[in-house]
Amino acid sequence: MPTPLNELTASEIVVALNSGATTCEAVLRACLERIEEREPEVGAWQSLRATAAIEEARALDRNGRHGALLGVPFGVKDIIDTCDTPSEYGSEIYVGHQPKADAACVALTRKASGVLMGKTVTTEFANRHPGKTRNPLDLARTPGGSSSGSAAAVADRMIPIAIGTQTTGSSIKPGSFCGIFAYKPTFGDLSCSGVKQSAGSLDTLGLFARSIDDIALFRDALLGIDPAPITFNDESAPRIGLCRTPYWSEIEPSTQKLFEDAAGYLSQRGARVSDVVLPKEFDQIRDVQKIISAFEFSQNYTWEIQHHWNAISSTLRNGRLKAGLACDFEHYSASRRVAEYCRRSLETIFAEFDLLFTPATSGEAPRGLEETGNSSLCGIWTTMHAPAVTIPVFRGPAGLPVGAQLIGARDNDRNLLRFAKWIYRQMT
Repeated sequence: MPTPLNELTASEIVVALNSGATTCEAVLRACLERIEEREPEVGAWQSLRATAAIEEARALDRNGRHGALLGVPFGVKDIIDTCDTPSEYGSEIYVGHQPKADAACVALTRKASGVLMGKTVTTEFANRHPGKTRNPLDLARTPGGSSSGSAAAVADRMIPIAIGTQTTGSSIKPGSFCGIFAYKPTFGDLSCSGVKQSAGSLDTLGLFARSIDDIALFRDALLGIDPAPITFNDESAPRIGLCRTPYWSEIEPSTQKLFEDAAGYLSQRGARVSDVVLPKEFDQIRDVQKIISAFEFSQNYTWEIQHHWNAISSTLRNGRLKAGLACDFEHYSASRRVAEYCRRSLETIFAEFDLLFTPATSGEAPRGLEETGNSSLCGIWTTMHAPAVTIPVFRGPAGLPVGAQLIGARDNDRNLLRFAKWIYRQMT
């Protein structure tokens, strides 16, 4: 029985369209049917542009087929500007706000002939106050945040790919909780022009997909380069560093065992696996990340603080904003110096390893929708400006996903994706 069109990966859609096996409109309508069926329960979407998307798909069918993401429906976190769909940033302050231009990532995806399905739910200003989205694998659990809608929509086969953002763990964490691939690039690689800034020295885009090949395809499109398949020599196994991080004690025992068992298994499959002990300065990284992000966030949202303080959630007012407003520049500068020292230390570690192997989250998605889960295990690597990808290779005690987070050296994203594909192939 053929795979339903809404369940195809982006790479499979492009192949099917180029071969004439289906049409852009048929793919889009299959995704819309899935959304109509599941959206009342999952709540992944802030807004949909169904009529406009159908017209765009028809135009692609009429006018010839081209583009790396030909006819691929995609979603965009509602912290990212779109010229023809409101961008409300998860806040009542911006209800109905309509930017004049697409963010760079949206424009580039459209240029590659992707079809924008709509805006996905974000937590308030991409922080901790949750939106309406539920985990599609268990509606009683959080999907993670802040890119909650993007992760849930891809996991639930509503769309094959989506764009999120990450300042701490906003893409890697929901990717882990929802059982899909999520990728955070090397800092600065993918343009954040047109993205509502949280903390400029940490912010990156985040990409979601149901295959590592789709992550690579999407990345290539956003870099404006010709897509190239991920290839590797099966005999050329990576040098893997098992990294427990300073927060290993916060990881659930079942997750610890999954990673330690996996390290042994990958070693048997030919990988060279050994432990990595991070320098003692990394013990400060969680605090360093919080200080940098809070200080920058409170400056970036000065207008909202001055003019709409009571429209900001108490979660945000009493959390990141309170911390940022209380922080002085000297403390912020000292934190940035620690972060840069750790980045240089990490370069030395990567002289001996191709990637680090570490948990994306402490375990399965927590029950309840009031919080989005602990992001500390991701925030380390966001602060390091290193590329990260989570791959869905584990299951926790309740049978729900637990992602393996793979970390690469800065500016070595392509190799990280290549080794991620190798590891995924060995473990599934």
